Amino acid sequence: MLRSSFFAYLGRLKWIKRWGLMRNVEEENVMEHSWQVATIAHTLAVIHNQEFGGNINVDRVATTALYHDVSEIITGDLPTPIKYHSEKIKTAYKAIEHEAEAELLALLPENLRASFSHLLLHDQVDSQVARFVKAADLISAYQKCQTEMQAGNQEFKTALADLEQRLRQLRMQEVEHFMSVFNDSYLLTLDELLSEHESALMKG
Repeated sequence: MLRSSFFAYLGRLKWIKRWGLMRNVEEENVMEHSWQVATIAHTLAVIHNQEFGGNINVDRVATTALYHDVSEIITGDLPTPIKYHSEKIKTAYKAIEHEAEAELLALLPENLRASFSHLLLHDQVDSQVARFVKAADLISAYQKCQTEMQAGNQEFKTALADLEQRLRQLRMQEVEHFMSVFNDSYLLTLDELLSEHESALMKG
């Protein structure tokens, strides 16, 4: 049986740092970011189905989110201001990203590739699924900026404002619902979270 280095490559996501152009109080790697995006995307999909009468495959959304940044094992994390600096750079990066995705897919045993292609290749991801993953990606980035700003790091002030605008431009009721229910608690300390939980139990 032929051996595959696919998961050896995935394991290196923990060494790929995000927000490389900016001073970080709390560093973030692509592996932990991907997990956070997956949990948020899954919740957005559940909200879509249960609160707004949707019918999207929540497991497909979560799984796609887990793999959404795997090409960065090869490309590294290109900061957004650079990635979208010009149409030429954006087009060139998309081509590099596409090539990296294809290379990673080719690392899998041939009989498994069809089951992974819609997860690893961005151009094969269902457009509705991609919409939820993108929204979750933006929420994750927004929460990162909030954390840095709360720690007094003004490096993230412009990014925070930009991400807030981009989230509003999505015009997704699922995003608005998620933010109103979950986001305020995100910046609480552990003691504050426990105190809030105890108060809720006493009221219940």
